[in-house]
Amino acid sequence: MTVQPREQWATRAGFLLAAIGSAVGLGNIWRFPAIAYDNGGGAFLLPYLIALLTAGIPLLIMEYIIGRKYRLSPPAALRRMARPAEAIGWWQVAISFVIATYYAVIIAWAVRYVGFSVGQQWGDDPEAFLFGDFLRAPDTPGFLDGFVPGVFWPLVVVWVVVLGVLAFGIRRGIERANKVFIPLLFVLFAALVIRALTLDGAATGLDALFTPDWSELGNGSVWVAAYGQIFFSLSIGFGIMVTYASYLGRRADLTGSAMVAGFANSSFEILAGIGVFATLGYLATASGVGVDEVVGAGIGLAFVAFPAVISEMPFGGFFGILFFSSLVIAGLSSLISIVQVVVSAVQDRTGMRRRTAVLGVGGLVALVSLVLFPTESGIYLLDASDHFINQYGIALAALVGLIVIVWVLRQLPSLQANADATSAVRLGHWWRICLGVITPVVLGWMMVDSLRTEFQENYEGYSTGFLLSAGWSVAIGALLVGVILSFMPWPAGGEDIDLDMESPADRKER
Repeated sequence: MTVQPREQWATRAGFLLAAIGSAVGLGNIWRFPAIAYDNGGGAFLLPYLIALLTAGIPLLIMEYIIGRKYRLSPPAALRRMARPAEAIGWWQVAISFVIATYYAVIIAWAVRYVGFSVGQQWGDDPEAFLFGDFLRAPDTPGFLDGFVPGVFWPLVVVWVVVLGVLAFGIRRGIERANKVFIPLLFVLFAALVIRALTLDGAATGLDALFTPDWSELGNGSVWVAAYGQIFFSLSIGFGIMVTYASYLGRRADLTGSAMVAGFANSSFEILAGIGVFATLGYLATASGVGVDEVVGAGIGLAFVAFPAVISEMPFGGFFGILFFSSLVIAGLSSLISIVQVVVSAVQDRTGMRRRTAVLGVGGLVALVSLVLFPTESGIYLLDASDHFINQYGIALAALVGLIVIVWVLRQLPSLQANADATSAVRLGHWWRICLGVITPVVLGWMMVDSLRTEFQENYEGYSTGFLLSAGWSVAIGALLVGVILSFMPWPAGGEDIDLDMESPADRKER
């Protein structure tokens, strides 16, 4: 196998912007505000901060170290630790493949809603417009039951942009794109928040979000929610940060970079909470109801509640363009990082050139996305796949990976030494305690709690047959694919990639 020289980020700022772009995604805007509101309001920020310091940043540092140390994608890097551990890396790649197929669809919806905002085409009933006129969703889910052109064509555009950026590589593609995306995202969202704060009722919404209910801190589910939010919002557990860090230079500061990325992500989440609840406060005031009656999360918040606000407010079309453009940019920066995991793993496994891998593997991801989700039941497939791949894919893969790395292979001391050699902030015993005890216990409890809820009642009331075919099979299938791929023999030379290989350009710059 011909091994291609490893690409490298041009600057530390470029890496940080890409890492922040991956972490700051759709969930920051539409998940965090509702989670905080439902779990003690302002009091939720305490367990949230503790979760960031004891799980989020420690895990982020560990993934940075693994990527930078081995300069390989997750399967190849974990294979370097121990050959059986390669299966965990391929499991993460399979998870990224699944997530990419449906994540792109939500971005495509946001693209259409940028245009819908101008004329407020959702009319007086945004919910009926979304599920009926736009998505054409039936009352019960099916499979490949009708083509929806209004979703298909913007989805094609999304994939052309993503694959185009990836084809240009790390420096000329991903790094340059994020140098545009992330500043633009913060400018757009800051303008949106400023506008939201000037609305009548904004203070009411902010009071609802930030008024602390300290009694909730004694509720175990609040702490689980805090750790879950940190975990899912930082893009950890499914190979992204290992992949991005594999393009770092040997002397990169890892702990400092992880802290910058972690706190930047959390700062954006709080900013999103302010913007969302100021807006919901306006909607509640205009409708003459309490804030609790208009609070939502996910698709309902973005594509139902916000269009309702836009229809009520002066110059609502401009507000809508800001909001949905922010969703598009946040989504694109995250989707690029997700697909890069798959591309990088295939490159390391086969020695394939970047553009060939992007067109071949990335094209396959796009094809699956374009076949399954621009259909009338696409939203149901998306919902079930997202729930099960998050709960029993990302979280479970992270738990298994952590147990193997920390307790079976006992890699933390060597990983810590690798980070301390080049980082401004040295890791202490706290890092090993967090990863060896606190994070595995919390992730394990999250698994138990999720399974208990799962078996009490079917998710969203879907039929058992649908959940087995579109939910459980997706999560289990990702695991099986990971195991199967780990048994495939590597081509000659594939196991002995020169970790110190640098391109002439990298060597000259260094």
